[in-house]
Amino acid sequence: MSATTRPGTGPDRPGTPSDDRPDPTAPAATTDVTDRTADVDAARRPTPAAVVGGLALVVALAALTRYLEQNVPLWTEGTPLGGVAKSVEFPVYAIALGLLGNAVLLALHLRERVAAAFRTELFIKTGVVLLGASVNLSLIVSAALPAIAQALLLITSVFLFTWWIGGRAGLDDKLRALLASAVSICGVSAAISAAGAVQAKREQLAYAASLVIVFALPSIFLLPWLAGLLDLSPAVTGAWIGGNIDTTAAVAAAGSIAGEDVLALATIVKSTQNALIGVVAIALTAYFAFKVERRPDAQAPGVGEVWRRFPKFVLGFLAASVIATVYLAQVGADAGKPVIAVANDLRTLFFILAFVSIGLEFRAKALKDAGWRPVGVFAAATAFNLVAGLAFASVLFRGFELT
Repeated sequence: MSATTRPGTGPDRPGTPSDDRPDPTAPAATTDVTDRTADVDAARRPTPAAVVGGLALVVALAALTRYLEQNVPLWTEGTPLGGVAKSVEFPVYAIALGLLGNAVLLALHLRERVAAAFRTELFIKTGVVLLGASVNLSLIVSAALPAIAQALLLITSVFLFTWWIGGRAGLDDKLRALLASAVSICGVSAAISAAGAVQAKREQLAYAASLVIVFALPSIFLLPWLAGLLDLSPAVTGAWIGGNIDTTAAVAAAGSIAGEDVLALATIVKSTQNALIGVVAIALTAYFAFKVERRPDAQAPGVGEVWRRFPKFVLGFLAASVIATVYLAQVGADAGKPVIAVANDLRTLFFILAFVSIGLEFRAKALKDAGWRPVGVFAAATAFNLVAGLAFASVLFRGFELT
C-alpha cells in the first residue's frame, strides 16, 4: 500500500502510535516548552495557499510527464537513443521529475510548507479503483485462489523471518513488528496498522515508513528488468511484483513498466495482501496485549476491529470490475470500449499524480538519523522476500492464463 500518511500529524486517536504527552504534574518549565512546541507546530501548519501551490506543482509535473512520454520518442526517432526512448514508460518520467522537484523545493526551503498537497495515498487508491474497470471479473475470480495462497505463504514466511532476524540484531520488539509488517504485507499502510496495534512510538513509524519508500523506489525498475532477464511469463511477473514490492503505488509503477497484463495481475495480488492487513493487525494487537506487555485489563480485539483496519479501496476495485464486466456484457465489447478507455485515461492520470508525489515525498534524512541496524534487517528481509516470492509465484502461477 501505500505510502503517505505522514506520522506525527493529526489528532491522537485510540490505536494510534504512542506519543510523549505532557505530564499534568510536571513543573511549569515543561508547560512552557510544550506551549512553545505548540506555537511552532501552529506556525508550520499548511496554509490553503501552500496546499494550492503544492497541488499546482504536482499537476504541472504530471502534465510535463505526459508531454515527455509522448514527445521524447519522436525527438529521438532515428537516433541511437530512439529504441531506449520508446521503452521508457510514464512512471520513469513521473518519479524522476518528482525527485527533481523535491531537490528544488528542498534547496528553496519550501518542501515542508507545500508537502500537504503530495497525496500519494489518495491518488494511488483512486487509480486502483479505476483500474478495476479494465480488469474482467473472471480474471479476479480465477486468480483469487493462487493469490490468496501466495499472500498467506509470503506474509507468514517473510514476517517470521523479519521478526527472527530483527531479534538477532537486537531491535526493539515494537520496531520489529513494524518492519516485519511493512516488508511482508503492504508497506506503510501495514506499518501504520501495526504501529496502532503495538502502540509504537511515532519516530519508529516514521523510520519504518522511510525504509519502505527507499527500498520501493529501486524495486520499481529492478523487478521488471529482472523478470525480463529471467524470461518470466506475464502472470509470474505480475504475481512476483504484486507480492514483493511493498507499496501499492510502487506496484502500480512497476506493473505499468512491465505491461498492462502484468499490471492487472500485480494489482490483484497486492490487493489480496492489502485485505489481510486487518487480520495481521488483530493478531499483533492480541500478541502484544496478552504476551509481550501482559496487560491484565486488555480486552480481546473483535471483528469490528478487523473491519476498521480493512483497506476499503479494495472493495472499490472489486466494485469497478463487477460494474464494468456487467456493462460490457450488456452493450458488447466494441460499444463499451470508449467508456472503458475514458476510465483507463483517468486511471493513468491518477497514477502519474501518485508517482510524481512519490518523488516529491522522498526523504533520505530519516534513514541517516536512525542508524544502520534496522536498515540491515530490512535489506535482509527484502532479499528473502524476493527469493521466496519468486519461488511461490513460479509454482502457484505456472501456466496461469491472463485473459
